[in-house]
Amino acid sequence: MTIKDVKDALGARYVCGEELQDTEVHAACGSDMMSDVLAFMKDRSVLLTGLCNPQVIRTAEMMDIVCIVFVRGKKPDDTMIEMARERDIVLLCSGHRMFSACGLLYEKGLRGGSPYR
Repeated sequence: MTIKDVKDALGARYVCGEELQDTEVHAACGSDMMSDVLAFMKDRSVLLTGLCNPQVIRTAEMMDIVCIVFVRGKKPDDTMIEMARERDIVLLCSGHRMFSACGLLYEKGLRGGSPYR
């Protein structure tokens, strides 16, 4: 699955990184708790979250997350957008709730990774 496939499945819109839309993603993680995301191990992943602060970008960078989907209509601020651009992380916004967004991606074949290291 590519980032464009994720965007299309969720009816999301690009905030930044549209030029990276053909990047392959291998797994997804949905959480508003960054400590849970740190326990998730999978390369080239998508993070679905309603948490909107710079810590989300920092966590994504550490965990090789290539795309962040902000659910529930959340929108990142300019600082977060700039941080994501500098790190080549795609940001998407979706009006779906977390559960629905995860279900839609699961239905399209995207799975989660191992929850433990």
